[in-house]
Amino acid sequence: MNEYRILVIDDEEDLCEILKFNLEMEGYIVDTANSAEEALKLDLAKYNLLLLDVMMGEISGFKMASMLKKNKDTQNIPIIFITAKDTENDTLTGFNLGADDYISKPFSLREVIMRVKAVLRRTADIQVQTPEEVSYKGLVINIPQKKVTIGGEETPLTKKEFEILLLLLQNQGRVFSREDILAKVWHDEVYVLDRTIDVNITRLRKKIGEYGQRIVTRLGYGYCFECE
Repeated sequence: MNEYRILVIDDEEDLCEILKFNLEMEGYIVDTANSAEEALKLDLAKYNLLLLDVMMGEISGFKMASMLKKNKDTQNIPIIFITAKDTENDTLTGFNLGADDYISKPFSLREVIMRVKAVLRRTADIQVQTPEEVSYKGLVINIPQKKVTIGGEETPLTKKEFEILLLLLQNQGRVFSREDILAKVWHDEVYVLDRTIDVNITRLRKKIGEYGQRIVTRLGYGYCFECE
């Protein structure tokens, strides 16, 4: 089973459910939305592929794709357009907007699955690129610059504090034991005590102000960055 996450966006609820069922049978994690407006409320950056209907309400599939391609957080998400329109101009419009494939209704489910697999294979390398920034509300980590800002103001951190915060923020909600943090932040350094991690966490909480309370202790397990 793979861990690719797909979002199906179509105003035909029955079609969404059919695609969801069959793609889940192939091992994909699938969510659905019945309009672009509904889809845009989701955290789209977590999806590996969008199956996007062209003809929808106020925001068409073409318009939504254009919006996504202008956003650095979503510009690399592959898009397969699904549409009842099958003219050359429509197809060219889709590809000019950055579509990775174009499927015309009616279609066979086997064809959809084949095209989904092909697009995911072709775009896998692009999607694993590390983002330059990781953020939670006003807390932003610029990874290349090794800089943390809160509300636009830089907050100086030590190297270890920076790496702990980056680890937790990149994996929001995941609990890391002290052993995990030692292995990922201190690597092969010797004579590092568990207490050292606790001290760094305490200092880090103070330095990041209101966001310090988001670094939660799970007694007996470790630490995690917990979102609201």
